[in-house]
Amino acid sequence: MRFLSNLVNGLGLGSVYAIIALGYTMVYGIAKMLNFAHGDVIMVGAYAAFFALTKFNLPLIPGILAAILCCTVLGVVVERLAYKPLRQASSLSVLITAIGVSYFLQNGAQLLWTASPKMFPAVMSGGALQFGDLSISYITLITIATCLVVMVCLTLFINKTKTGSAMRACSEDKDAARLMGINVNQIISLTFAIGSGLAAVAAVLLCANYPTITPTLGSMPGIKAFTAAVFGGIGSIPGALLGGLLLGMIEILSKAYISTQLSDVIVFGVLIVILLVKPAGLLGKNVREKV
Repeated sequence: MRFLSNLVNGLGLGSVYAIIALGYTMVYGIAKMLNFAHGDVIMVGAYAAFFALTKFNLPLIPGILAAILCCTVLGVVVERLAYKPLRQASSLSVLITAIGVSYFLQNGAQLLWTASPKMFPAVMSGGALQFGDLSISYITLITIATCLVVMVCLTLFINKTKTGSAMRACSEDKDAARLMGINVNQIISLTFAIGSGLAAVAAVLLCANYPTITPTLGSMPGIKAFTAAVFGGIGSIPGALLGGLLLGMIEILSKAYISTQLSDVIVFGVLIVILLVKPAGLLGKNVREKV
């Protein structure tokens, strides 16, 4: 039963990683940019939800929606101000800019809210389902269910809507998409908006499980979610789900049966092994480029 309990907890943690990884994989898949400031958008989402629920006394759902709106606007603003001018720039320039945006958000949070931690309200805590000796908290079940709902809705949106078709066209060839009348700039902005909104959802789920909020809250989850995106095949939405769930289970099982200090080493070690065997990730595809 202990193994099953750890497995379920791993799925819960992996679901958070998967939702965050969707932001990385969508932006890379469509804009071909690595937005390393995505983890700090999670931090902003956590603070936004915290103040919405405590300072403005909003109910849970409106509070979460307020955090999603805040992060969505932030994502669009960051894309317009920091990334849009670099559309034709080198990957290194975009990477340096992303790191700069990350530090800007972190230090801005420290100036606004100080480095002292805040405790997320226990609005989703309490209660568990019992299956004999197996106990599964409601928070874990909500986290897993939210991840599955997000994944299904996003997949349907990408595959069944006109905007989703435009996104797939931009992912394949931006110049051809422009010739077909698609507003590429608008599609990229929408991609950043969706990814940032999902970051707010992940922030609330993360804080429901680990309630301490600091300006560096999103750093390590952001790195691990990026690892999950690469693990599953960056640019692939199912890959983000698979990578996130596997990463969460590996981390929890490593902590339970090997060492809490070595869990991160094991996680990144597994990533290295996977990439040596399958460089494009588990569900990624090798793409040939014409020279």
